[in-house]
Amino acid sequence: MPDVLGIDTSNYTTSAALLSGGAVTQSKKLLPVKKGELGLRQSDAVFHHVCQLPQVLGVLPLSGAKIAAVGVSDRPRSAEGSYMPCFLAGVSAACAAADALGVPLFRFSHQAGHIAAALYSAGKLELLGREFLAFHVSGGTTEAVLVRPDPGAVFEVRPVARSLDLKAGQAVDRVGGMLGLPFPAGPALEKLAQRSHARFSVRPVLKGADCSLSGIENQCAAMKARGRPKEDVAAFCLQSLLAALDGMAGALLLRFGGLPLVFAGGVASDGILRRALEEKYGAFFAAPEYSADNAAGIAVLAAVKGGIAA
Repeated sequence: MPDVLGIDTSNYTTSAALLSGGAVTQSKKLLPVKKGELGLRQSDAVFHHVCQLPQVLGVLPLSGAKIAAVGVSDRPRSAEGSYMPCFLAGVSAACAAADALGVPLFRFSHQAGHIAAALYSAGKLELLGREFLAFHVSGGTTEAVLVRPDPGAVFEVRPVARSLDLKAGQAVDRVGGMLGLPFPAGPALEKLAQRSHARFSVRPVLKGADCSLSGIENQCAAMKARGRPKEDVAAFCLQSLLAALDGMAGALLLRFGGLPLVFAGGVASDGILRRALEEKYGAFFAAPEYSADNAAGIAVLAAVKGGIAA
């Protein structure tokens, strides 16, 4: 069976993946962020991707691989005008690889890659042939989309709900920063929250199916100033995010009926969120390594687009 190479250069991670015989081998490396900072300038992100791509690609078992297609993420979302310079590094490498190998190059959005990675990890690629609802919950995006099959692009997405202000990953990283946690703060914040026994009654701020998350940072800062334990502050942050996602999901399922529900993106790797939403809605989640930024979904999409079994 032919192999497929996927490349993704997001604002957080340099990623590559090889899809071979239906199995994905991943290689990725976080971009270096200085202690106390909450991200990188785009120019710095591009520089580090250029430096890291040879290392990331070098880990993959490419020697002897029969690559028949290359996939790459070239923009954050499928929306018109969606653009971020960091993706240019991946596009450059993917174009060079496809030209050298004489194989087709397929371009997708970073968001589409997240959704496909979640479906692959959850063993639900058959959903590519029907409508479903997908949440993309990360540092740059917090929105829900209605996903429909599209022969030209594998699937199309229509945004149906979003955060009106702060994104979920931004809330996690800002609260993590005030608690002295490393960036990105998700894994450390979850571990901290798991040590708390506090249960908070959180009423999410919703406007229809849209949510507002900006209050989380302020409330956590106030809790910290009052001397609440770090564990409780972390728990409040995640329980607040859960309340918002729960409210959004409930509103969307009332609107669209019993469509399957898929959660993708780095924040969706949080076990506290996952367990609650799986139990309540039967939602599908990716394993953590397929929730955080990755190129696995891009490789899967390129295989589907190229008529290669994924």
